[in-house]
Amino acid sequence: MKITDVRAIQPVGENSPPDWRTSLGQILIAIDTDSGLTGYGVGGGGLSGIHVVRTVLRDLLLGQNPEHISRLWDEMYQSTLAFGRKGIAIMAISGVDLALWDLKGKAERLPVVSLLGGQPGQRIPTYRTVWKTEDLESIEPHAGYKLHLGKVAAPDQQDQMIRAIETARSLIGPDPLLMVDAWMKWNLESTVTISKAIVPFQVDWIEEPLSPDDLAGYAQLKELSAVPIAGGEHEFTAAAFSQLIDQKLHTVLQPDVCWCGGLTELIKIYKMANRAGLRVCPHRGAEIWALHAIAALDPQPLAETGRPWMTWVTGQPEIDSGLISVSDRPGWGLRFDEQSLNLIY
Repeated sequence: MKITDVRAIQPVGENSPPDWRTSLGQILIAIDTDSGLTGYGVGGGGLSGIHVVRTVLRDLLLGQNPEHISRLWDEMYQSTLAFGRKGIAIMAISGVDLALWDLKGKAERLPVVSLLGGQPGQRIPTYRTVWKTEDLESIEPHAGYKLHLGKVAAPDQQDQMIRAIETARSLIGPDPLLMVDAWMKWNLESTVTISKAIVPFQVDWIEEPLSPDDLAGYAQLKELSAVPIAGGEHEFTAAAFSQLIDQKLHTVLQPDVCWCGGLTELIKIYKMANRAGLRVCPHRGAEIWALHAIAALDPQPLAETGRPWMTWVTGQPEIDSGLISVSDRPGWGLRFDEQSLNLIY
């Protein structure tokens, strides 16, 4: 089997947010082969990511055997090393890598979960992210809920944030998991103060309180915070995650498989984290791209609900009573009607 074409487009779904999540949003990668099979994956970077695919990665991949995924990943990384390593270039590689895994599953007539040693059909608990406490007043059941406080982040808003977390716990009751997302907006002092204040509310983790670049701050925070720290959503490649893991800067690691380098890198991150006794909980894990890995590799499977505007990715499994599972269809188990997609680029 040989690669005959690599295509990249940017579909847009309903209610796509009017910010970078659309302008630099998710792109669809399609890899065609001489066998008639096409593999699909989703990366990021919008038009910039598409440019990387069309001008660098496509030429590298044409004529190659798509089943040599690890070698192709290394070649793509090397080909973008001068301008990549993190950010948009790795987002583009992520989509290509996921399309290669889809092809492998289709060629072997197996779902990706089976390629990873797991079984389809496992029912995985989910948690939902909300942006305000009012969203918790009437909500479908999940194993947990994450309150996003990135828009309430000034130091003089600490009391407001603490009250919001207390309200969230009151609304969901004592049993479900409760997490808090600071979205890189807090600082060391405010995180420590808030962590101590929210201990009575049984918060499972505080997510990304500091900048991903502030490794020194996280080194202090892991010793001072009264609540476990999570992060990694905005980190790229297993090489970068190795620093977080070796120093145990996060208790919970949250790679986004569509950004961090694809499934090839997510597998490496899982292996390193397991050896270190750390937990992996991929960003937006209920989206199909990470769900197969969670089902196959995760000793504590938990999947975050997906981006609601990604409506153009049809055929993803539905959440039923707070649980989700992958099917036994080959590859990712998705089908795309490219002609019907509404495109930005």
